[in-house]
Amino acid sequence: MSRLPEAGGLRHNPNRPPFVIVGSKTVRDTRISYRAMALLVFLLDQAEGWQVRSDQLAKGEGREGRAAVRTALRELATHGYYRLERRRLRNGKCVMGTAVSGTSVPQWVEDHKIFSTVSNPAVPVVEQEDGTFLVEYPDGTLGSDGFTPDTHDEEPAADPEPEPEEEPAAEEEPPAAPPKPARRPRRTPAQKAADDAEKEAEAKQKAEEKTALDQAAEEVAKWWWAHAEEHLGKYVGKNNGYVAMRSQVRKALEVGYTQRQCANALLAARKHFPSAQQWQNALGVASNHIIPSQTNGRAPYSDAATWGATPDASPKGPASTDAEDTDDATFGVVTRP
Repeated sequence: MSRLPEAGGLRHNPNRPPFVIVGSKTVRDTRISYRAMALLVFLLDQAEGWQVRSDQLAKGEGREGRAAVRTALRELATHGYYRLERRRLRNGKCVMGTAVSGTSVPQWVEDHKIFSTVSNPAVPVVEQEDGTFLVEYPDGTLGSDGFTPDTHDEEPAADPEPEPEEEPAAEEEPPAAPPKPARRPRRTPAQKAADDAEKEAEAKQKAEEKTALDQAAEEVAKWWWAHAEEHLGKYVGKNNGYVAMRSQVRKALEVGYTQRQCANALLAARKHFPSAQQWQNALGVASNHIIPSQTNGRAPYSDAATWGATPDASPKGPASTDAEDTDDATFGVVTRP
């Protein structure tokens, strides 16, 4: 069980020894950068209860700026090594804290996908009677926080009673040692060159896909920002409103929504920078997964929905929304294949 000197301090998973050990699997995790790896090792070397602050981590000779530190922390959180927690304690107080793990925790990866947003990346956890924490999900249920059992506080088991001596058995020949595994043959220079070329091609393809995705998101965001300022007025929200809106569009494109659907979703939301829930609802409307709400609170009438489809009924298209009927809704960006 992890006991924190301060309620909002750092939690370790699992209990760390008095020195830093980083497993080979973590060291060889190519999903995280060397910068993030070094920051992870530094955090693992801190005592539980230590306050993790990006401005403090950025201070000192040889350190990088706060923006670089925050980028590395987000990278570690995405891949299950670190997370920001909003802790509700047993006394009713709520504090912010952090957790770190020397190995990637699959549960943390899934929780990051569920809870991480631009405005609030913290995972809500609730303290239990024994001092542990459980994650509180949006539907109100509680689940594991992904921590491994803490064995450092357990009492050692008593020595077992000696068993009565038995008469020595007849000597047997020792079992034959298992054969040593065959060594992996060394790669020839040609094989190494072919493997390197394949990796380089994969990296190039990923870079091209990322660039295309960034460009597509920028096209939609740039168009919408100009359209919104013309029809909704100048934006007066947070300074990073445009960047956050562009990030929403990029995530939507990344999971399969088209540029046209993203444009229609922004028109349906009618916000310079819609909230996460508004954006998700608008995408549902734009992709025909959600029937758009009417001004009178009723869904549009449909013969098929009321009487059932008939063989001689001619197919009709879905009812148009206000965004589709508006001349200003024309989106002048060619959709990527």
